[in-house]
Amino acid sequence: MIDQRPVKEACIVLHPRQGGSSFQSEYELEEATGLAEALDVSIVHAESVPLRDVRVANFFGGGKITEIADIVKLKKATIVVVNSSLSPIQQRNLEKLWNVKVIDRTGLILEIFGLRAATREGRLQVELARLAYERSRLVRTWTHLERQRGGQGFLSGPGETQIESDRRVLSEKMTKLRQSLDQVRRRRGLQRRQRQRAPERVVALVGYTNAGKSTLFNRLTDGGVLSKDMLFATLDTTHRVLPLPSGSSAILSDTVGFIADLPTDLISAFRATLEEVKEADLLLHVRDVSDPLSDQRKQDVMEVLAQIEAGPEHEQKIVEVWNKSDLLSQDQLQQMTARAQQSRDSENEIDGYIVSCHDGTGISSLLEVIENVLSEQDHTIQINIPPAAFNVRAWLHENGRVISEETEEGGTCKMQVQLSDVDIGKLKSRYPELLAAR
Repeated sequence: MIDQRPVKEACIVLHPRQGGSSFQSEYELEEATGLAEALDVSIVHAESVPLRDVRVANFFGGGKITEIADIVKLKKATIVVVNSSLSPIQQRNLEKLWNVKVIDRTGLILEIFGLRAATREGRLQVELARLAYERSRLVRTWTHLERQRGGQGFLSGPGETQIESDRRVLSEKMTKLRQSLDQVRRRRGLQRRQRQRAPERVVALVGYTNAGKSTLFNRLTDGGVLSKDMLFATLDTTHRVLPLPSGSSAILSDTVGFIADLPTDLISAFRATLEEVKEADLLLHVRDVSDPLSDQRKQDVMEVLAQIEAGPEHEQKIVEVWNKSDLLSQDQLQQMTARAQQSRDSENEIDGYIVSCHDGTGISSLLEVIENVLSEQDHTIQINIPPAAFNVRAWLHENGRVISEETEEGGTCKMQVQLSDVDIGKLKSRYPELLAAR
């Protein structure tokens, strides 16, 4: 039987290492390899390349370029991924020297986003970022700079150059995409305002890609979101109802994963999506505590949050979810548990909670934490409900958190209840006489 499956392209992954430990470089190479595998290619060679200084023309030194050229021929590679930012000239020169397609880190992430974007909004955002990236690399495509002279004879100046024409076409496309995204942003703004008028608060998941956000999302809700052990498994924002222990609920939002050196164009293009993070009542920062570079990944996430004006520096509450505890040894788990407790005891640190989305460890405690944090902004009221208005009691049990309740001799129910601003407004509009009598 003939195998009809498409043959995967052979890919070489290079991670340039300038300083830093070999230990860290090994994990950064592993991440770059994971990114390349997300393109469904076959990794035939991967290595960390020590780099003293970056060459302006070719990025790498002559000896390393020759060595890689031999590997390309031996492995019959068609793609070389360089886990760094390449200038257009460096990218073009390496492609000529190796006779393969060369992709830098920014191009690689854009390729992955292009494959994974499932909604029209996601595709618009990725396309805008891709065009901005390609616009700066037109030099790779056109070695001639003009088509013809502008008119007859020798007195006319040169006509529109090919590169100018292409830049104009790309600029026009980008303008149309920005207009479409502005419509998306306005629609999202309207949806956010509608949610703000609703009783549910919004909890947004953030974190480094592959930290387990989508798995946590599915564990906490009936999300049904794709969750796989791969980088950028999901891109499009998803909302689901999050049931809380008291019987109340919130809205849980799963967002795109962050990564080190996330292209600026992508952050700009995905601003409409990332504004969901900015407007949330609570951020859950999901961290993979089995990752040796977990602390560094945290800093990468916090930098992206700062760029979109979200997080603790912008008076937004954040809780850290230390995921994948099932992958830790017993000693490591004890150390992490102690660190989590220390973070909760310290006023200067973000509270951390150990969980495993895989086996459910710590999930029930996390839900209680979420509810407690959300209720910090609630108001506690005391209300006396006469027997004739006992439907109010049922409403309070359904929409609030009852702290205490006792029935007096005349049948009047005396209640102490915690309610959100929205629910207090509803109570005032529906039963003004009860609140006036408090």
